[in-house]
Amino acid sequence: MIPRIALTPGEPAGIGPDITLAAAGQAWNAEIVAVCDPELLRTRARQLNLAVDLVEFEPNAAPQPHQPGTLKVRPIALAASCTAGSLNPANAQYVIDTLHCAVDGCMDKTFSAMVTAPVQKSIINDAGIAFSGHTELLAERTGTARVVMMLACDELRVALATTHLPLRDVPDAITGELLSETLHIVHSDLQSKFGIAAPRIAVLGLNPHAGEGGHLGHEEIDVIIPALEQLKRQGLQLLGPLPADTAFNRKALANCDAVFAMYHDQGLPTLKYAGFGNAVNITLGLPVIRTSVDHGTALDLAGAGKAAPDSLFTALRTALDMSTNDLRTSA
Repeated sequence: MIPRIALTPGEPAGIGPDITLAAAGQAWNAEIVAVCDPELLRTRARQLNLAVDLVEFEPNAAPQPHQPGTLKVRPIALAASCTAGSLNPANAQYVIDTLHCAVDGCMDKTFSAMVTAPVQKSIINDAGIAFSGHTELLAERTGTARVVMMLACDELRVALATTHLPLRDVPDAITGELLSETLHIVHSDLQSKFGIAAPRIAVLGLNPHAGEGGHLGHEEIDVIIPALEQLKRQGLQLLGPLPADTAFNRKALANCDAVFAMYHDQGLPTLKYAGFGNAVNITLGLPVIRTSVDHGTALDLAGAGKAAPDSLFTALRTALDMSTNDLRTSA
């Protein structure tokens, strides 16, 4: 069972093509298919003095393990020429088209998973295309009502109840319905896509000291604890709510498979301290497997041979492991 993984290089002027070419130089027990303009890769390979044999993707052929120095490509043409480090809004729709192609291919089972390199949200919006991020586009394209962002590194997995919200809006967003839906998604995907039979999830409180019995806020008493008790009765193994300032210690983490944080900057600073550059962004709750790098387009590094591909390698390994688990479950 060889997974076939779609890789979207993201913003063509950024480091996405560079790290895609770096991935092509490695051995993978999966078929890697770059969804992009092959001429973009050829131009960037010459700029980086890299040798890579680009082969047009044949969807009807059986998947084969990736061979270093080669790369299969599902061609999608750029709208305009591309210079490394120089954004061009004319290519914004091209970026969207590569994402649509990859996710549609996952939906029809052409691909087992998709891995995304970084995009430049600002230039897509400058082109007049409403775009708030990969996650929202993939949720809309697949008709998914609720998704969960989870970042992971070797030592830690952190899932988020809320993502890109101003802090003043977070307490109102934390409802029993939200906690029930998102924790069920985390529990289910840890089982099906990570092979963890009985996931243990540490849930952080919203307030300092998890509210300190109501002295530092009532969200734990009024919303979080009742929701967790109901979920425990449904069979979920949940710890908490825990004070966020003491939850991230090795002894506590040894007894859980993931940490569930209430908001973005409550959980991710620790995760990124532990694994920045080697972490992976995973979208849970989708009907497809999607992983991504944990960094941006780094326009100043594009074409300079200085882009570190470690996060992309981690994203590919994670997608490979998740899709292998998925294939075994489906067999």
